[in-house]
Amino acid sequence: MAAILIVEDDLTFSRILNAFLEKNGFDVKVKNSVKDGFEALAKESFDLALFDYRLPDGNGLELLQKVRTEYKMPVIMMTSFNDVRTAVKAIQWGAADYILKPVYPEELLMSIRGILGGTKESAEPVVEYIEGESPSSLKLFEHVRIIAPTEFSVVIGGESGTGKEFVARTVHNLSKRKDGPFIAVDCGALSNELAASELFGHVKGSFTGAITDRQGTFELANKGTLFLDEIGNLSHEIQVKLLRAIQERTIHRVGGNNNITVDVRIIVATNDDLAERAKAGTFREDLYHRLNEFTLYAPPLRERGDDLLLFMDLFRATSNRELDRKVTGFSPEVIATFRKYNWPGNLRELRNVVRRAVLFTTGNTIDISSIPPEMMESMTQAAQKNERDQFSDVKDLKSIQEATERHLIAKTLIDTGYNKAKTARLLNIDRKTLYMKMDKYNIKENS
Repeated sequence: MAAILIVEDDLTFSRILNAFLEKNGFDVKVKNSVKDGFEALAKESFDLALFDYRLPDGNGLELLQKVRTEYKMPVIMMTSFNDVRTAVKAIQWGAADYILKPVYPEELLMSIRGILGGTKESAEPVVEYIEGESPSSLKLFEHVRIIAPTEFSVVIGGESGTGKEFVARTVHNLSKRKDGPFIAVDCGALSNELAASELFGHVKGSFTGAITDRQGTFELANKGTLFLDEIGNLSHEIQVKLLRAIQERTIHRVGGNNNITVDVRIIVATNDDLAERAKAGTFREDLYHRLNEFTLYAPPLRERGDDLLLFMDLFRATSNRELDRKVTGFSPEVIATFRKYNWPGNLRELRNVVRRAVLFTTGNTIDISSIPPEMMESMTQAAQKNERDQFSDVKDLKSIQEATERHLIAKTLIDTGYNKAKTARLLNIDRKTLYMKMDKYNIKENS
């Protein structure tokens, strides 16, 4: 029975989660503050944790950082839609997933089972992925096919949630090492103490808790590919050991003296600018140049055009399968809304939104009522901010009036389909005045 720690200050909600997860076969411990969460982690062992972001004495990121540095345990962050950027940060810090509030039990159960269903080394990527057909996607995978047959080390850059692990797997699957193992390591989830053991292994008795000999990921990836995700999180000390292992093609386990020869191709991923970090001295420059034999860039969703529609359909199909639904598509209004949205969380965020929409769609088509209202609200706020920004550099009253007048005339013309007689009536001016002001403000007829 898997043990789960919940840290949530909403007592009613935490009781609901507790009852639901226990009903589904989990051993659950509930705490209501950061302090109590720390105490529970110190006293007991858990297989997974659920942390709310907003807590009375801090936030869930403090707990996540504690887990990342001292415990090897997956974490799911629970956060409101307005905190999506915080959720993305949590992923960067090593969270396995995030769930948006209100949390729906079936969605949470699906995420928990997916995370506990296997190790990261053997599991498929959390975010299902396709190559796409946009120019940026075609360019990316053209480069993937060029570099894959070589033995070059590769750096994959891009924002969190853009599918960098899928890109790495594609390089491996198209390489001469395709029959060898592909081992993925989330460096963001490794403390300095754990990193050496995770990468290079250890011998029995080398430290407290080392009760048997253990192979590291370099050995596990022998004759294959080792993918180091969020490599920028590794400490300076581990960077030195990593550089030596890559250059000499040998490692030795923590507490051991024997050199072990390894034949591994290295692919790394980061959402940092490693070149700038190397210049600033926060990432070893020699390691950067050793890793950066070729660079790939996984573009954000907002730069991928109609790939958005392909991913929407992919996530709809996978959600149908997971939730036993039969949703066939999206309404035009939903498609238009998704096109306008910025998607700061990229594919992870899109997957979560589509999955929730499938869960709450009663008919065959996802309509706007199934989309989180907070998403609509955030788009409205962004539009209002953009409109305010149009006037942010205007200094004098006359300029403000003219800018407002031009905006109002242009908007009314668009609303009336450039029917100037109707526009003049709505603005309570005559047509001659309208023509004069259109000329003054250089407003061109659109039809």
